Parts: sequence; C-alpha cells; structure tokens
Amino acid sequence: MLEIKDLTVNIAALPEPILAIPHLSIPAAQQIAVMGPSGCGKSTFLNIISGLLKPTAGSVKWQQQELTALSATACDTWRFQHVGMVMQDFYLTNGLSALENVLLPLAFRHWRISDALKQRAESLLEQLNMPRRHSDVAKLSRGEMQRVAIARALLAQPQVIIADEPTASLDAENSRNIARLLLEISEKEKCTLLVATHDRFLSEQLQRRLLLQNGVIMSDQQTGAQLC
Repeated sequence: MLEIKDLTVNIAALPEPILAIPHLSIPAAQQIAVMGPSGCGKSTFLNIISGLLKPTAGSVKWQQQELTALSATACDTWRFQHVGMVMQDFYLTNGLSALENVLLPLAFRHWRISDALKQRAESLLEQLNMPRRHSDVAKLSRGEMQRVAIARALLAQPQVIIADEPTASLDAENSRNIARLLLEISEKEKCTLLVATHDRFLSEQLQRRLLLQNGVIMSDQQTGAQLC
C-alpha cells in the first residue's frame, strides 16, 4: 500500500510547486493509470513514489517504509528489492544482448544466475514478441529496446511495477501485447501497477485513473476495468 500525505515538490525558479498532493492512498495490487498533458507532473510523481527523487516536503510511505527517511543508498536498496521500473530512457548496455541486459541487474545480486531466472527472462522476451534476444541491443530498434527494458523490470517479480509511457515507442499490436502482459503479471503476481501513459487502450484496462494537471490531481476515478 502507498500512502502520500502533504507532499510538495518545489523548484527554486518557479513560484508554484510542480507537484502538490495533500493525500493519496493506493491499495496493494491496484492497477493505476497516471494521465495528463505533457509537463503536468506525471514523471515527477513516478520519480517521487519510486524514491528516485525526494519531495520538498511531505510523506511517501510504502507499507511501513517511509521513503523520505531513507538515505540515497538505502533508497536504492529498497527500490532494487521491491520495484520494477520502466523509464522513458531505457538504460540498456550496448555490447550486451537483449537477454543479457534483462539478466544484468540480478547478476549484480547473485554469484550465479539460476536456470529458473534464465527461463523466466526467455519467457518474458517471448511474450513481448522479442525474437532477437541474442542480438546486441545497440542494433535493436527503439521499440525493441523498450520491450527489453520491460522484460528487465518484470524479471525479479517485483511487488511494484512503475512504468513511464511503456507503449510510447510501439506500434498498435505491440502496444496491446505489452498492455496485456503488464496486466496479466500484475493480476497473477499480485503486484501494484502504476503507469504514466497517453495510451487510451492501456488506460482503459486499468482499475483506476489519476488525472494530473499543473502538478495537482484533478480527478481520481475508479474505472471498473477488467483484464483485457
């Protein structure tokens, strides 16, 4: 469960906060679309709730863990253990294959990658329609890179999936495949899913929609959506 209270994010050059949320509660395993025009605060919101950015003031608590009380190193450790992230910049490593990039974060945690993890990585890439899993990521299209980044985020079965425009670089068919995969994994593994998106199809499948405008939540709607 995520609980936000009295949160503000200020930038010195601007007179008003770029994000201001008096209160927001998100139950565990809920699927949420974060929507709004470009520059409304969606990416800032995702960075705050993942611990990548500290707010100017306020509380951000996952379960009993207050993120604002953690050091940068402790916050990195918490995020590595609990969160799968798909960012607009994919942070893939050139010279490694798609499969190696999916496995890379866990290679830092384990002396040896288990066969089960390798099989899960292969399965995720297959579900994401990524046949070029042994190709150097430098040779992949942006859409293929996005699918590799999504597989990497899902590999360790995180409690929370945070995705910033996960279908932005994809055609309609692959966008729908990724929407379905994110929803299926969220349902199956009981993890919380938060997605910043302009994708109407994806947003319509999620259980709840937050609409941000000028850093403020203008509407918070339960959609009653079912798994697509």
